[in-house]
Amino acid sequence: MSEWKKFRSELNLTPEEENIIELEKDLIRTMVNIREKQGLSQAELALKCDVKQPTIARMEKAVHSPQIDSLLKVLVPLGYKLQIVPLENGPKGLG
Repeated sequence: MSEWKKFRSELNLTPEEENIIELEKDLIRTMVNIREKQGLSQAELALKCDVKQPTIARMEKAVHSPQIDSLLKVLVPLGYKLQIVPLENGPKGLG
């Protein structure tokens, strides 16, 4: 077992916590993909969003869970919005 898998298993995360982590990872991955498809560096995106480049880097590295207002500061200038949609396979303990 890798060190990461061992560490992760020792956290004893609930299924709900695991689902939240996966949703955040998907959101961040999507945000990075959008930035890259638009041909923007982190620094260029930061200028476009009126935030500092380290803010973009921290969001993309998932140093902290992103706040909604921070996400909107980045997504709106990229031409996107947050939307609440049903999970593909129904509820998974998020709520």
